[in-house]
Amino acid sequence: MSKRIFHILLAFLFLLPFSINAARLTRYVNPFIGTGGHGHVFLGANVPFGMVQLGPTQPTRGWDWCSGYHYSDSVLLGFSHMHLSGTGIGDLGDVTMLPVLQPQQHEVLFRHADEQVRPGYYAVTLQNGIKVELTATERAGLHSYTTPSPSDSLFVRLDLKLGIGWDGLEACRATLENPTTISGHRFSRGWANRQKVFFVAEFSRPISNTSLLADTLSVLSFAPSNQPLLVRVGLSAVSVDGARANLRAELNHWNFRRVALQADRKWETQLGKIIVPTHSDPTALHILYTALYHTMIAPSLFSDVNGDYRGADGQVHHADHATYTTWSLWDTYRAAHPLMTLIHPERQSDLAATLIDIWHQQGKLPVWHLMGCETDCMVGCPGIPVLADMVLKGLTDRNAEALQAMKASALMDERGLGLLKQYGYIPCDLFEEQETVGRGLEYALADWCVARVAERLGNTDDKQLFDQRAQAYRHYFDPATGFMRGKDSHGRFSFSQSTSQGDGVFFSPFHTAPINRDYTEGNAWQYTWLVPHDVNGLVSLFGSEQRFVSKLDSLFIVSSDLGGEAPPDISGLIGQYAHGNEPSHHILYMYNYVGMPWKAAPLLRRIMNELYHDAPDGLSGNEDVGQMSAWYVLSAMGLYQVEPAGGMYIIGTPLFSQMTLRLAQGRTFTISAKNNSPENIYVQQALLNGKPYTRSYIMYEDIIRGGRLELLMGSSPSSFGTLTADRPHSCHQ
Repeated sequence: MSKRIFHILLAFLFLLPFSINAARLTRYVNPFIGTGGHGHVFLGANVPFGMVQLGPTQPTRGWDWCSGYHYSDSVLLGFSHMHLSGTGIGDLGDVTMLPVLQPQQHEVLFRHADEQVRPGYYAVTLQNGIKVELTATERAGLHSYTTPSPSDSLFVRLDLKLGIGWDGLEACRATLENPTTISGHRFSRGWANRQKVFFVAEFSRPISNTSLLADTLSVLSFAPSNQPLLVRVGLSAVSVDGARANLRAELNHWNFRRVALQADRKWETQLGKIIVPTHSDPTALHILYTALYHTMIAPSLFSDVNGDYRGADGQVHHADHATYTTWSLWDTYRAAHPLMTLIHPERQSDLAATLIDIWHQQGKLPVWHLMGCETDCMVGCPGIPVLADMVLKGLTDRNAEALQAMKASALMDERGLGLLKQYGYIPCDLFEEQETVGRGLEYALADWCVARVAERLGNTDDKQLFDQRAQAYRHYFDPATGFMRGKDSHGRFSFSQSTSQGDGVFFSPFHTAPINRDYTEGNAWQYTWLVPHDVNGLVSLFGSEQRFVSKLDSLFIVSSDLGGEAPPDISGLIGQYAHGNEPSHHILYMYNYVGMPWKAAPLLRRIMNELYHDAPDGLSGNEDVGQMSAWYVLSAMGLYQVEPAGGMYIIGTPLFSQMTLRLAQGRTFTISAKNNSPENIYVQQALLNGKPYTRSYIMYEDIIRGGRLELLMGSSPSSFGTLTADRPHSCHQ
């Protein structure tokens, strides 16, 4: 083929309608899933783990507008370059542009029938007749605005005041550098308490007039044209020069279709890390690949192309690795990060380095980090399990630093940790912030992670200390009721003296179902099981496996009444099991620890089939930055990591007849489920690489070596995984 023919063909491909991806995995992604109900997902154009999330922003009308968009709404304020996805608090919505035909128009109506959205691309024809198309690179966004008629003048409102939710503007500036370029910054205080965003916006044709209607709002006029107006915008958290360099490096041309196709290819590459037969149920394919898509919005890139970034201390730093932000760790340590260690091993070193850098800059690992700011949202030390998992799986070479960071974070005196060191638990009468059971159980599982890393590195003293601290969950267990309960300070002791239940008095009055002061977004029914690091130890507190199983069975059949004070986070209820919130996510897999994986199978299938839908209201709760979707991906695979770190994946009930993971270095791992069907949900037998396999779990090392796990499915419970030797066992002391 001659060069001339090749270039003509290439140009032709770029001019084809964007549906060229019809034969690709991206066609299975429905980004509208989770935009309704309480899903809170981002809708718009981005690339995997990119800094930019360019999409529509609506007026904030309540909790369900945390991402800036809710399917129930039909009003747009503009198109903003940064959004959160699946959070319970609103923020971002920075650098908003709205194309209008009248300069005084400050909002526009739209219809969902006029929207088109697929990975890396968003389009809508507004009710004012303007067609908007958006696409993105990692650090830049590209807009295309087409007027209804070539004779129409076009106005673009650049709004630097507008944000999402509880964001408050502190300072901003827009500077007209030349007839086609505006630069500036937006500093705000909200969930991220000192957010700084810098931008450079370049237009494909000159600005004919600029009107400053307020300190925060510029209205830009453009003469009529028979060509779309294109706007390319680079972002940085460091400086205007950083934003300009990002734009030059990633988007130095005006070919919209090329950028959109490149974004599509980036998504195709990442989605292609999990392959299922395309003859599978189309609805299940849409749910699976949309879930996988939603797991790759965050953590989001935070450093500039030259390695500069704004650190947790507010200062500009330089790193030789990519730096990330949007760390929703209390949610994502449970499934999103264990999934990432399987399919994104190449990112783990940079993610681990980011966590360690944050520790150096703020003195502790992140709790919930956003735009270089520690929000301290949620409880526990959730950065510890994520970093420990990377160390134990050999995905970072900064192991000694990682252990130091984990120890420093666990041994602080803030957020109840001082009381934990003094009493061995957090007394509910001494801690004003309450939620002592939720905090204490999260600290215990994090301490277990520190112990495992210390053990791996041969640090006997730290292993012993943190193994002992990991047993603190025992103090909250009330054998009389069989629930985890808040306890007061009457029994004073330290870890060096006792790990028994002590002399403290359990808080009264005690109610199992209503949401109360002892728990974090939950109740006694949901939190009694938050011992993923020592399931066998939890079983022993019940006195026998029979009593443990009886209690676990009852979780799914008791009344779902949560009382009048329950927050909307606690949703997706089956009995008192709350799939819409993260503390419940591991519970079903505990059946494997007592040799009854067959009890989990029907409930797992029920959740996958009934609580996930191919519709805007397709999630049973808040997406929580990929965790809700990661649970589905792993569970559909037939695997789930219960222990917070280390890589023991419990075998459940695969949803598809076959799923192949594309691993590092060209290896693959295939899970096949023979005779799989809506009726055949129980594992009967298993083969690992052709040899009989009787365990109801598989280790990370076995997966990443590549190979094949074959599961023979049937319609009745079997003896698979029932023998003591074949059950997962908690690793402790």
